[in-house]
Amino acid sequence: MIDYNPKEWFTFIFRFHKNDTLRKLLPVMAGIVVYCTVIAYYELNYIKLAETIAELKNISILHSILGFVISLLLVFRTNTAYDRWWEGRKLWGALINNSRNLMMLLNSMVKDKEERSYFRNMIINYAYALKNHLRNTVVESEFVMQLNSKETLQYKRDEHIPNQLAQQLITRVMQLVEKKELSTEQVWLVNQNLQAFTDICGGCERIKKTPIPFSYSVFFKKFIFFYIMTMPLGYVFSLGYYAAPIIVFIFYVLASMELIAEEIEDPFGQDANDLPTDNICAAIKQSMYELEQV
Repeated sequence: MIDYNPKEWFTFIFRFHKNDTLRKLLPVMAGIVVYCTVIAYYELNYIKLAETIAELKNISILHSILGFVISLLLVFRTNTAYDRWWEGRKLWGALINNSRNLMMLLNSMVKDKEERSYFRNMIINYAYALKNHLRNTVVESEFVMQLNSKETLQYKRDEHIPNQLAQQLITRVMQLVEKKELSTEQVWLVNQNLQAFTDICGGCERIKKTPIPFSYSVFFKKFIFFYIMTMPLGYVFSLGYYAAPIIVFIFYVLASMELIAEEIEDPFGQDANDLPTDNICAAIKQSMYELEQV
């Protein structure tokens, strides 16, 4: 995720970040300039439809009406994408809080230092496992393999790793109950936070595995394409060659909104505007070690 100061207006305007939509759209924008210029050249010098069919000068009214429709679609598209991004952020915020709450409870309930080290490292591993699970990868170097002086992390790479770690945590809690090291009331408090881990994982999977409906996404892209491609036919009659820069600017606005929505609707990847899950995992790790020292 990009860190920036939202108050620096001129920096945003005159500096082009590597993930700026202008960089991505520049080749297409150049093609549209050529397309509009060719249309204008043939219309103004050879075809001259405006002189033979006067009604064609009013075709821009159609684009004005469609512009209102496309603006409504843009609002819906961007709001839907941002809602997914923000829901993901809330889920990862809940993961931080639940991790801290669980560790504080265990620190006060569990007297054995080896057991506390086990839970500390397993909570850290769960955060990293969830992050990589949502990216469809496994980065073993991020795990704390040595859980305590006697145990190491065990998991199967080809199965759901967050669920495996959550199951191991629950099993360990029940073992402490059998040893009479945790009471029934204490287990109830701990299980609330452990259950929250699975709920958070499920919420993130819901966002990742339920994309924007295919038909809607395709329709919006086709709408932008045909809207832009037909604009020269309406505006060349009144604007001539000046239609090219105006149409390019309109394309830049519409296509940029679609690109931004595409990027943030799956917030768990490694794009510039995705959630800073690496930083969140690092914050959880730091919190676990700090809480152990309290």
